[in-house]
Amino acid sequence: MTSLAPELATKRLALLKEAFPKTARVAVLWNSAIPPAEVALKELRAAAPALGVDLQFVEVPGPPGFAEAFAAIMRERADALFVFPDPLTFGNRESIIGFANKNSIPALFGAREFVEVGGLMSYGSDYPAMFRRAGNYVGRILNGASPADLPVEQPAKFELIINLKTAKAFGFDIAPTLLACADEVIE
Repeated sequence: MTSLAPELATKRLALLKEAFPKTARVAVLWNSAIPPAEVALKELRAAAPALGVDLQFVEVPGPPGFAEAFAAIMRERADALFVFPDPLTFGNRESIIGFANKNSIPALFGAREFVEVGGLMSYGSDYPAMFRRAGNYVGRILNGASPADLPVEQPAKFELIINLKTAKAFGFDIAPTLLACADEVIE
C-alpha cells in the first residue's frame, strides 16, 4: 500500500492558496528523517512559483526541535503553514495545531486526524480505507499468497476536510467554492 503523501504536495499547496489567495509566504514544516519528504519538497519547489508563493522550509529533526521551528516561522512571518504527515508531526499534532491557532496562521495538514483535533484543513489519502485494504492483504498472505505476487496499491479515495469551527474561531474566511468541494466540513 502507498499513501502517495509526497506526490500530493502540489495539490495541498494549491488548496492552501485557493483557500487563502493572499498567501505569499508558506512555512513548510517537515521531518528530514522521512525519506519521502525529499520528493515532496522537490514538488513544492517546482509548484511554488506558479502559485505565487515563497516557501520557508522549516526542518524539525525531533520533538525538541518544535520550539525552534515555531520561533523560525514567527520570525519569517509566514502567512500559512504546510505540515507534512509523518509519525513525528502526527504524534505532535496538538502542539502544532496549538501553535498555528494561537498565532492565527492558517494551516493545511496531510491527514484528517489533525483536523479532528482542531486543525484547519487537511487533504490526503483516506487512511482508514487503506488500513482495511491492508487487512485484506494480510488475509491473503495468511492464506498462502506470496507478498511478492501482490501488487502495490494506490489509494482510491482522497479527502478534503475543513474544520469550519476552527476557521470561525480564528477569523479565517474559507471560500464557499472550496467548502462545496470538501468531503467533510466540521462545524
